[in-house]
Amino acid sequence: MTVTIYHNPKCGTSRNTLALIRNAGIEPTVIEYLTHPPSRESLIALIARAGLSVRDALREKGTPYAELGLDDPGLSDDQLIDAMLAHPILINRPFVDAPKGARLCRPSELVLDILPEAQKGPFTKEDGEVVIDEKGKRVR
Repeated sequence: MTVTIYHNPKCGTSRNTLALIRNAGIEPTVIEYLTHPPSRESLIALIARAGLSVRDALREKGTPYAELGLDDPGLSDDQLIDAMLAHPILINRPFVDAPKGARLCRPSELVLDILPEAQKGPFTKEDGEVVIDEKGKRVR
């Protein structure tokens, strides 16, 4: 199984997650989900594999979440999935699917728990936070 990232290149967390995957010597399958959203079946499976509820996989900030009334607790999972497929920006990011599981990688270092390979060297996030030291070990 390969590592797949559902990526938004405009998102710093997504860029950091992709960089951590590559820092482990892995070239993942990169799916820019805003232009190539997953199928209904793939999205449902990814959310389940990550151990999340559909509502937990929804992104509110910078999306039409409020305008669409998605805060209504009476909406079914199917209705929420429909909204996510119609408006992929509603899919929280970045999701990573790897041999050891799937995660919504917020924060980006959550990806470290599911990668099949160790980090190969130091890594510092775009904001200057050191995540991996010069020996390839997690700082926190």
